Amino acid sequence: MNTLTKVSLAIDLLFSGSALAQTTLIHNLKGYTLEQGKLTQFSAIAFSGDKIEKIYQQPPNELQTQSTNVKVIDAKGQTMLPGLIDAHGHVLGWGLNLIRVDLKGSESEQAAVARVQAFRKQNRDLNWVLGRGWNQVLWPEKSFPTAKTLDKVFPDTPVWLRRVDGHAGWANSAAMKLAGINGDTQAPSGGEIIRDDKGQPSGVFIDNAMALIEQQIPALTQAEQARVLRAAMTDLARLGLTSVHDAGVGHDTLAAYRQLADDKQMPIRIYAMVAADDSQFDKTLAKGPYRHPGSMLDISSVKISADGALGSRGAALLQDYSDLHGHKGLLLYKEDELKALMLKSMQAGFQVNTHAIGDRANKLVLDDYQSLIAKTHTKALRHRVEHAQILQLSDIPRFAELGVIASMQATHATSDMNMAEDRVGPQRIKGAYAWRKLLDSGAVIAAGSDFPIESANPFFGLHASITRQDHANKPEQGWYPGEKMSLIEALNSFTHDAAYAAHQETQIGELLPGMKADFILLENNPFTMDPQQLWQTQVNQTWVNGKKVFDIQSSR
Repeated sequence: MNTLTKVSLAIDLLFSGSALAQTTLIHNLKGYTLEQGKLTQFSAIAFSGDKIEKIYQQPPNELQTQSTNVKVIDAKGQTMLPGLIDAHGHVLGWGLNLIRVDLKGSESEQAAVARVQAFRKQNRDLNWVLGRGWNQVLWPEKSFPTAKTLDKVFPDTPVWLRRVDGHAGWANSAAMKLAGINGDTQAPSGGEIIRDDKGQPSGVFIDNAMALIEQQIPALTQAEQARVLRAAMTDLARLGLTSVHDAGVGHDTLAAYRQLADDKQMPIRIYAMVAADDSQFDKTLAKGPYRHPGSMLDISSVKISADGALGSRGAALLQDYSDLHGHKGLLLYKEDELKALMLKSMQAGFQVNTHAIGDRANKLVLDDYQSLIAKTHTKALRHRVEHAQILQLSDIPRFAELGVIASMQATHATSDMNMAEDRVGPQRIKGAYAWRKLLDSGAVIAAGSDFPIESANPFFGLHASITRQDHANKPEQGWYPGEKMSLIEALNSFTHDAAYAAHQETQIGELLPGMKADFILLENNPFTMDPQQLWQTQVNQTWVNGKKVFDIQSSR
């Protein structure tokens, strides 16, 4: 190697601002990133500390391996992508799912009870048996479960099992007895108690009525929450996620996050949304937005829920459910209360992220945003609608007009396609899960999964975005295929646009000089593999802030 080449490479790799920090050069890559929505390919990347220094579109002619300040890694042809960002998940819920019974995919009420029974045999010391994931739509009878089936196996131990979407819960009689629930118990506003033909509580509680049971379950301590959060974040890194927007976090969980950030125990970034129903919500707002100096934790948004979910018929619709005459779903707040919460949050300087699934809830939220953004002059805060599932066609252009972000989850479409049209009929379905219509109108879509309702695996979401199919590649052409995204659009929604939704697009979401060294290495290449197999993509390594936080080799 001649002197001129050595000097040139040294200048490339060791910039003056980071000359004292070790530079890492990863080469022999199939690298992809997006820059202003356009795909850029590269073959090597250099970073120092937590910042990217250079992207090599062409392989360097000679690698500077003599300098002790350069660590050279041969990627051996692996694919590199920017770290993927989930714009709507529930981290504590994901962690709790690791230690609670998983009912996803249970094929009948009896099969779900059998899973709970098997879990109990392995966890006999628990005072409560807790779980999540049942979905009556997948069962032969398609009807809600009852306490009676649980009572046969659990006559004395309280059991509480959340539905897959988190908007309904199934209790046994022991749990209802502890909560003091009987035939005279009335559901709170924004909630519903499902009753049998004699008017007695059947064991299923919808939305706000779930609190009747859940307030009886002992709360985790801050230290316990911290352990669960760290376990969850470690597992999310395994899936290729480098950042998550945690949707609806209480003050105790926020405190656990802050402790983890202070102790440098956060493997991935968290953009936390303060839960509007938290008991200390006003106190949290009064403190103002918070960004941890280590850049791993950001608390500058709030999460408000306007309605329930479609599967449990809690989503608020303008007209009756197509499969339940006389029922239009539920608003979880009175209209003036919802608007007051939004106003208070905007005035405190927080981005407002409002859960809205039904077309009535979405219209109401957009109407409120329109008037409040004009009043508070907070368009720059980039307020969001979380889910935006069922939209009137006339409301779709309003997202771009108002500068409101559609925070959507592609796997909800492929999970809901077996019942969504039953719920809303052939006309309203045209504005449902309408990614293409939103993108064509100029809206920004920030992609997520809503884990643990869905899998947190972002490649499931990328697959659903571009195929509109389940993992069996059904339906053949995709469900309402006109709403598909391209792979570049889908990747953009999980990277740049998700970062944009958290005001972080200048730091993460793209692999460019000056940005954070958040990236993943893959066994497969999403740009050359069969799109129908995209969900099977294997993550080999995950890096955050220039540090490896997951390696498949060390996990085996």
